[in-house]
Amino acid sequence: MDKRFLALLAAIGATTIYGLNHTIMKVVMPTYIGPYGLVLLRVMTASLLFFLCSFFFPKEKIEKQDYLRIFVATAFGMCLNMIFFIKGLSLSTPINSSVIITMMPIIVMLLSAIFLKEKITSSKILGILFGFSGALTLVLYGNAFIKNASNIPLGNAMMLVNAFCYGAYLVIVKPISKKYHVVTLMKWMFPMGVLMNLPFGIDELLAVDWATLPFDGLWRIGFVLFFTTFMAYLLNMYALREVPPTTIGVLTYVQPIIAIVYASFTGNDKMDGVKTLATLLVFVGVYLVTKRKKLG
Repeated sequence: MDKRFLALLAAIGATTIYGLNHTIMKVVMPTYIGPYGLVLLRVMTASLLFFLCSFFFPKEKIEKQDYLRIFVATAFGMCLNMIFFIKGLSLSTPINSSVIITMMPIIVMLLSAIFLKEKITSSKILGILFGFSGALTLVLYGNAFIKNASNIPLGNAMMLVNAFCYGAYLVIVKPISKKYHVVTLMKWMFPMGVLMNLPFGIDELLAVDWATLPFDGLWRIGFVLFFTTFMAYLLNMYALREVPPTTIGVLTYVQPIIAIVYASFTGNDKMDGVKTLATLLVFVGVYLVTKRKKLG
């Protein structure tokens, strides 16, 4: 089977997991575990799983000049990205988070223009304006009351920072994703993530009374640990070996569709006029940023 096709399937699989995750993770916090404690538990679990996986793959030696890139990618992808997302989600709503995360293709394009010197066209500039208008609409006006959402504007703003951090992670990790096997990179990056997240999450993690957690909490935490953290990162890193980061970024606009359907079905969020307008603005922005110029 074509490698590019498999890479696209992997990216779609990761996107589906992330779309469901907005609601599943939202219910977990802070009822069963605090947001920073969940981040720490995520990177600890992933570290163990990727370490075990490494025994089934050839050992690779990391070249000295790549350690700094791995460290910076870890800071953005396994620390700042997770902290801002999970704390923002705990303050806001699943639909808001899924809409804001679709800003990633725009952010990836901006970062690629700055660091990779990619050209920005007039349509892409217009797309940036539409996309940020949609995100700002949610941040400033998406304040309809939803249960378990204590500070929606702040949460939305934090998730916008999260989108920037994950976009930076995709751009930074791309050059080494073709150089080393995905398991090799994850085996190095997640333990670094544990050290980075330890000061933030250790108290909340130790406060969890695992013996009293109901099944509803356990399966949700299990989903976050195995699928959202382990499988999604594995699938995205595999996809990066064959497709550019902008392609993975574009697939994020499928997340709101999955998140809206699942959140509405489970009663954990609902659409309204502001969210609909913001979603349309972001989608138009993403389309303008990612559309290819016609040849001929």
